[in-house]
Amino acid sequence: MPQFDRRTLLNALAVSGAVTLAPHGFSRALAQGPTPAPGAAASGQPPAAHFGFEDVVKRARELAAAPYDASTVKLPDALTKLDFDSYREIRFKAEKSPITAGPYRLQLFHLGYGFKRAVVINTIRDGIATPIPYSAGLFDYGRTKFDKNLPVNLGFAGFRLHYPLSSPHSQDEIVSFLGASYFRFLGRGQSYGLSARGLSVNTGGDDEEFPNFREFWIETSESEPDKATIYALLDSASVTGAFRFDLYPGAESVMEVGATLFPRRDNVKFGMAPLTSMFYADEQHTAVKTPDEWRPELHDSDGLLMHSGAGEWIWRPLRAPRVKVMTTFADNNIQGFGLVQRDRSFDHYQDLELTYETRPTYFVEPHGDWGEGRIELLELATKDETADNIVTYWTPKTAPEANKPFTYSYSIRAVLDAADLSPNGRVVNTWRTSPKALGSNEAVDVGSRRFIVDFAGGDLAYYAQDPNSVEISAAASVGKVTRTILMPNPHIGGFRAFVDVQVEPGQSTDIRAYLHAGPKVLTETWLMPWIAE
Repeated sequence: MPQFDRRTLLNALAVSGAVTLAPHGFSRALAQGPTPAPGAAASGQPPAAHFGFEDVVKRARELAAAPYDASTVKLPDALTKLDFDSYREIRFKAEKSPITAGPYRLQLFHLGYGFKRAVVINTIRDGIATPIPYSAGLFDYGRTKFDKNLPVNLGFAGFRLHYPLSSPHSQDEIVSFLGASYFRFLGRGQSYGLSARGLSVNTGGDDEEFPNFREFWIETSESEPDKATIYALLDSASVTGAFRFDLYPGAESVMEVGATLFPRRDNVKFGMAPLTSMFYADEQHTAVKTPDEWRPELHDSDGLLMHSGAGEWIWRPLRAPRVKVMTTFADNNIQGFGLVQRDRSFDHYQDLELTYETRPTYFVEPHGDWGEGRIELLELATKDETADNIVTYWTPKTAPEANKPFTYSYSIRAVLDAADLSPNGRVVNTWRTSPKALGSNEAVDVGSRRFIVDFAGGDLAYYAQDPNSVEISAAASVGKVTRTILMPNPHIGGFRAFVDVQVEPGQSTDIRAYLHAGPKVLTETWLMPWIAE
């Protein structure tokens, strides 16, 4: 993970608040080709070359053919030594937006503090890409003062786009690109929480890389005023890449992503559509909190949701482990996955400023067949809520070959809740305790544990009227399920399931459970790893 406290800084810089349009086909947009420059046909001249995705692909291919250059231009000490509060004082002047036509406005991030790598930022107008020159006059430095003038060719750390999300006359931040290949975007009523990335490389290993977007091109148009297109050039020791991001704002905002990678090396683990979040404590993970931490729950996401190639919806609650844990889920042609913030009750967080209940869910839906591969979920130990400690992504079974282009595309939805994500009953609570928790006088076997799972939604309220028609199916990969109990839970309009599992001390197991009525599956599959003590 980055060495500086990136999530705290991003949350402090963010302007909270934010807007569904149907997803637009990224592949279809590419197939249509570039749009001729306005006025070209009328003048009788050949159409001017319109900067587009293929131009970025060309640059990525050329960059991959050259040795990787990790060097960066040294920033003045006055910028690198800025502390958190001093950096926050530097704000872009909204009236200086390089984009003034249509609903979007562009703001730039200053270099300094933890952001030491300059990126080139271009705007595209009438098909022509033009770099934005740095000027100190673009920024209000507040109480932050410098003894010397900053270099005139300083550059920028990143950018953000503003759009009328919360109301027709507002200008709310909707997307930002800042640091490595990180980006975040919002729908209406959401506040920044988790992040997405362009690409992850060897995540969890000693040779992990954080590729950088080194140049951006931003385009808005009169023909599609509510759409913003962002092209990005990615670079690292193991790979270069061309990315296209088409943003469609709405109550559920959608980002259509297309990428062409050029691996520099063989046998590199690339993480496609990576998502990064924070999980510290929820209703079952409370022991990690300090004695003075009074807030009940602290997380940007509380579960990994997967839609398998076979159509199964799988819910894996997140954890705050004592040590680094990597979990894999093999699949063929995955239909979707995402980091979900399912708990939307303010009472469960009690934070008036950070509003965890409004943090978005990011759900990735691949375009086309992604073939065989696996979802990887990395959970890191963390001492508090200030660091991202959750990473997930898809990695193909066969690593892309060096010096050969590798192309894929997908969409990311930013949602608060979506009925089509796990449309049957859902897991809403998970606890674990001793099998004697219900007051049983039976002896408890060594290595036994009871898991309590609440399922709600879908048709469960209907079936709760005849609870004997509903059964629980539970299994453990290692050890055995010794008992299951199922009872209606009228407080949630669903069912509460009890699953007792016995495993030899020190062994790990994966426990799965779902509800069904005869052959009809009523819920998603709850999946929980556990190491017997």
